Amino acid sequence: MNYDLHKTFQGKRVFLTGHTGFKGSWLLLILKQLGAEVKGFSLAPKNEFDLFYQIKGATLCQSVIGDIRDREIIKREILDFQPDFVFHLAAQALVIDSYINPVETYETNVMGSIYIMDALRQMNKACTTVMITTDKVYENFETTDPYPEDARIGGYDPYSNSKACNELAIGSYRNCFFNPEKYNEHHQAIASARSGNVIGGGDWSANRLVPDIARALRANEAVNIRNPLSVRPWQHVLDPLNGYLMLAAALAENPTGLAEGFNFGPRTNDERTVIDMVKLSIENWGSGSFETPEIIGKPHEAGLLKLAIDKAKQKLDWEPKFDSAEAVKWTMDWYKNSDADPLAFTQNQIETFFGL
Repeated sequence: MNYDLHKTFQGKRVFLTGHTGFKGSWLLLILKQLGAEVKGFSLAPKNEFDLFYQIKGATLCQSVIGDIRDREIIKREILDFQPDFVFHLAAQALVIDSYINPVETYETNVMGSIYIMDALRQMNKACTTVMITTDKVYENFETTDPYPEDARIGGYDPYSNSKACNELAIGSYRNCFFNPEKYNEHHQAIASARSGNVIGGGDWSANRLVPDIARALRANEAVNIRNPLSVRPWQHVLDPLNGYLMLAAALAENPTGLAEGFNFGPRTNDERTVIDMVKLSIENWGSGSFETPEIIGKPHEAGLLKLAIDKAKQKLDWEPKFDSAEAVKWTMDWYKNSDADPLAFTQNQIETFFGL
């Protein structure tokens, strides 16, 4: 299949939650370059150097600063806007933070999603929704086999488990209120998208590998590695975002056949440990060092997790454009060379990737 994303999104109204976050800021800029009218809903960025500020995100959309846990505000903003598409990215997205604030994590990741879907129940027009969860929704047995979409849902830590609960809630709402067999009655199509460890320029989150690497290299300090042998499905942010957009385009065309969960991960044999990613980053930066200090009493994090992407290949004709080496190259290039004009540099990477 060949999706004309310009044709799909040009002039369409897109409601984007989490638009001030790292992935949300990239998606906001892509949607604007595709000609969409965007309304963003999110908490304010945490830092003045966050990507949303660097790309002047508030000028790219109708930006609403609010909490996804506020049911009435979410309902009002969605129903006032009457979107053609919804991309729900807002989340508490860090494993370590979920140990510190488990209740807030569940409130945000489960109830926030339910409030979005419940507002959609009151929509009187066709709307296509992609709910973004995570690769960590799967019960992780740390095997070398990639997890397909029908693998057992679970999650050890509060973050992973809250996202698994989110997937269960999406399934329930889809069965009960957005059933594809009754699409002509409700006109709502809803799918979920699960992607792995996303990297790319402009991510300054705490306790995340690539931002930690970038901060250390820019400061000419050694990179501290928390879990050097952990294997993750690393991918450049533009690859899963392309998947989300392709899923939305396909779902709008086939709302009864694609209202399901989809994995968006790297190629099957593109495996790298944390220490591999650090070495690649230092190589692309041109200098740097790393150390692996012993951390006593650190919380559990999965050591191995791989996604099967056959379904996205077969049903959407999607596959990653970058391998992990190219993803690191583009990421380090952003951190090293974007300071003069972050907006123009980010736009250029988007235009190159999508061929705009």
